[in-house]
Amino acid sequence: LMIANPATGQHKVVEIDDDNKLRPFFDKRMASEIEGDCLGEDFKGYVFRIAGGNDKQGFPMKQGVLTNNRVRLLFKKGMSCFRERRKGCRKRKSVRGCIVGPDLSVMNLVIIKKGEADVEGLTDVMQPRRLGPKRANHIRKLFSLDKK
Repeated sequence: LMIANPATGQHKVVEIDDDNKLRPFFDKRMASEIEGDCLGEDFKGYVFRIAGGNDKQGFPMKQGVLTNNRVRLLFKKGMSCFRERRKGCRKRKSVRGCIVGPDLSVMNLVIIKKGEADVEGLTDVMQPRRLGPKRANHIRKLFSLDKK
C-alpha cells in the first residue's frame, strides 16, 4: 500500500502480506472511502480514499472502467493513462478496471481523516511545499493580501 497524506506532503509504503487485512478493500471502487481499522492498530480511526493502483504486471487502474480485470481501450488526447506522441494519434492500450481485487501489487490510498495516533513518517512531520503558487490570485490568497 502506498499511503499519502496531502496535509503534510508525506507518503509511506506499507507492506501487508496478510490477505485478511486486505479483504475489506476487495470489490471496492476507486474513490471509495474505507476505515483504516482493518489495517491494524497503527491506523485506528483513520479514513482512506482509494486513489488507484497497479496490477502485478504494472498496468494502471483507470477510473470509470467498471471491471476488476484488464481491458484494452482506445485512448486519445486528454485521457488519463495516455500521453499523445504525435498530433491526432490514438492508441489502444491495456488498463485495469477500477474495482480492487487480489491481483493488485500496489494500491494508492489518501488519508481523508486522521486518527488518534500519529503514524511515523506519515503524519508526524510537516514537509514544506517545494514550489509556491504562480497565479496572482493564489499568491494573494497564500499571504492573505487584498487586490490593492
